[in-house]
Amino acid sequence: MSAAVRVLLAAGVPFTDHFYEYRDRGGTAWAAESLGLDEHAVIKTLVMEDDRRAPLIVLMHGDCEVSTKALARTLGAASVRPCAPDVAERHSGYRVGGTSPFGTRRALPVYMEAAIAELDRVFVNGGKRGYLVGLAAADLVRLLQPVAVSAARPASPEVDRSG
Repeated sequence: MSAAVRVLLAAGVPFTDHFYEYRDRGGTAWAAESLGLDEHAVIKTLVMEDDRRAPLIVLMHGDCEVSTKALARTLGAASVRPCAPDVAERHSGYRVGGTSPFGTRRALPVYMEAAIAELDRVFVNGGKRGYLVGLAAADLVRLLQPVAVSAARPASPEVDRSG
């Protein structure tokens, strides 16, 4: 049982399990296709850092990219960038490709694309590769208390959307 599942169970949040065959670099597109889900509702958990190297989590629609410039402006930072995989794993306690916003090794600030809260149901990583949990967006917001941001831009077809 992952730390993410333990957090959801302890909070009494109803969720569904969704297992699929993990594929390197498959990202949310592969997960959504494998499970017959709308990629827009499959939410990426991205570990990023600001110009002071302070880590943060960004939740983004699977079919979108994070505009790091827009996010940096919102945070009042000079820049924001994805953490290197080993750094992201050290901060979150999860392997890249299996990062959940729940049950991270240490509490990290969470920023969420504002439109995610408008969805009825979302699917986020459950703490291991090839495993998503489905839950009400309202429960995601209630548990994580994320800061809502507007930093989405459409994903480019050639960009790797793994997360």
